[in-house]
Amino acid sequence: MRRLPLFALAVAIALGAAPAGAQDTVRVGITYRPGVLPALVVLPAPGLDSVRAIVGRDLDFSNRFEIIQLAQSAPAAPRTATPINYAFYRSLGAALALELTAGPGEQVTTRLHDLGAERMHTELIRTVDKGGAGEGRMSVHRLSDDLIRAVTGQPGIAATRIVFQNANDKRIWRVDSDGAGLVPVSPAGVETLSPVWSPDGMRVAYAHLTREGTMPIVLQTMQTGTRTVVPTTAGTRNMTPAFSPDGTGMIFARLGEPGVALYSLNVRDLCCVELLTGGRFAENFSPAYSPDGRRVAFVSTRAGSQQIYVMAADGTDQELLVPYDFGDTGNSNAPDWSPDGATIAFHREVRGAPQIYTFDLAARRQTPRTSTGRNEDPSWAPDGRHLVFISDRTGRRQLWVLDTETGVSRQIMTPASARLPAWSRPIGR
Repeated sequence: MRRLPLFALAVAIALGAAPAGAQDTVRVGITYRPGVLPALVVLPAPGLDSVRAIVGRDLDFSNRFEIIQLAQSAPAAPRTATPINYAFYRSLGAALALELTAGPGEQVTTRLHDLGAERMHTELIRTVDKGGAGEGRMSVHRLSDDLIRAVTGQPGIAATRIVFQNANDKRIWRVDSDGAGLVPVSPAGVETLSPVWSPDGMRVAYAHLTREGTMPIVLQTMQTGTRTVVPTTAGTRNMTPAFSPDGTGMIFARLGEPGVALYSLNVRDLCCVELLTGGRFAENFSPAYSPDGRRVAFVSTRAGSQQIYVMAADGTDQELLVPYDFGDTGNSNAPDWSPDGATIAFHREVRGAPQIYTFDLAARRQTPRTSTGRNEDPSWAPDGRHLVFISDRTGRRQLWVLDTETGVSRQIMTPASARLPAWSRPIGR
């Protein structure tokens, strides 16, 4: 990562001091360019060690800042007449400084300082779990996202989670976006496939492989663990469910003879299954709604190989979207629509190994995003900038997060091989 020079920062930041004591005062608007990140230092925060560590990691994982780490043994900044020794932290190469102060109860005040202009630009006062443990970590993640939105005007990904299938026990697990909070979701002994979040983050849906060989769709409430088998899917074999953006509908694939077809379902009333695509002598699966709910991308073998098609949400107007490439690449799979509706992520076979691609809908242009190892099953973060996917580049199939703007990637460790990740919208909003 490259630090943003102070003269460039002066151009990028709109100056103007915040009124003393103001809450949610937004005076910073940083214009980001790929590969150019402002350097930020998180100041020591007595009594808030856990909050400081979580926020610093969240800002680092946002890929919008270069974080300057302060060593535990680093000398304290010399005292000055101003609350922050701007010159001292500038000398460390920082352009921005983040100050966290404990308030009464669970209140935390967050102030972002522009070191070049020597003034405070943003102040947020939030109620968080100062211990930063267990479910309390999510309140700290929300603080991080509020700060990122205040500075950049863009959503963050800290207060989100990822579900995936553990390849060893075949259960659905979940993990926070920073790799913490790893816990199983589905019951032990229940073999699962195709996990997906509801838009409100309150439930997950997945396919349950029963001993009888059927695969009903299960809705599970995250807070209580209550499981509901969708009645219209009992006794049949189903997979790859996808919620509509408003959470009232669902499209899923049903295995039949002699093919696989897509069906729609009223998930609110658990009724009213309708056939969308014919499945005779072809497989149609992995649906993904557009953000406005009007269009659906999916995979079909109707032309012989697995390719990505698109249709209206009622099954009409079906057409090939990402054509087969008879050169170096082959089958395409696992489409996921970006939150802004402009791009579809998917994986495609490249010389025998799957790689992550994105498809620009306006330009009709494909962009390869990975090239090392086997990489598959991408899922967009709610910021439309990050992707989670599965990669074996370190020897075992693990979760990886890619920042599509800078190309930076990071691994999320799981206890066993992982499969089929899905990224939630912000939790608790």
